[in-house]
Amino acid sequence: MMQHLKRWLTALILTPLLLWAIIRGSILLFGVLVCVVSIFAIHEYLEIICANDTEPISQTTRLIAYGACLVLIMGACLGSWPILFFILALDMMALCVFVLVRFSTLPHIFDLVARLVLGVVYIPLSLALLVFIRNTEGGALWVIWFLIVCFANDTGALYVGTFKGKHKLAPKISPNKTIEGAVGGLAISLTAGLVFNLIFFQDISLALGSILCAVCVAVAAQIGDLFESAMKRVGHIKDSGKILPGHGGMLDRIDGVLLAIPAFYFFTVFVL
Repeated sequence: MMQHLKRWLTALILTPLLLWAIIRGSILLFGVLVCVVSIFAIHEYLEIICANDTEPISQTTRLIAYGACLVLIMGACLGSWPILFFILALDMMALCVFVLVRFSTLPHIFDLVARLVLGVVYIPLSLALLVFIRNTEGGALWVIWFLIVCFANDTGALYVGTFKGKHKLAPKISPNKTIEGAVGGLAISLTAGLVFNLIFFQDISLALGSILCAVCVAVAAQIGDLFESAMKRVGHIKDSGKILPGHGGMLDRIDGVLLAIPAFYFFTVFVL
């Protein structure tokens, strides 16, 4: 009970600040917010993915990861894909130099670099797409719509699974997740997305067209949630952190969002 209370109190405190940054804030302010989230998330990612290593995470590894978050998100604020690709290429070059410098001292250097590349694509590159969407006409409302669909999916799956769940969804990855919870989360997220669309966009055809988008976003979010659960299980970690009371770490809060963003970006650019 106390855990659920902390969860809702955290949401009530942070939601107005998040909405203000999305609606009233400049693209630079939104980019800074996303960058902070990205750095916290990749810090937790490194702690999880390197939990079984015999040596501590080097400061160079952390600096490359944090630097990638900063430059990729700030590059997205400029609204230019060529700049973003150039920054990504520079980051890959930095990783190559890192390999050459540490090759003789780190026997599993390529394994570490592979994990770093996954982290960069998984977190800051994905979040950069959200900045691109925010920078488009009507982007603020679409970002809010997207977050509502994701968080309604997460919350719906939690409570439907808690009270109605009987059949395990992926027992070896996340024993508490159920098929009933997944279906319930999908239904609630679809409803929330449709209602928001009808109220704020006031376009029935657009609202109906966004149903498929909401389905893809919700399914991708659930896959993202399971993906992070798999990482934590390998690292023998319960929560990615403690920064958000009731939720765990930053990565625990945005794990579904990260995989859902590319699906959302596809629909906003090519379909809706």
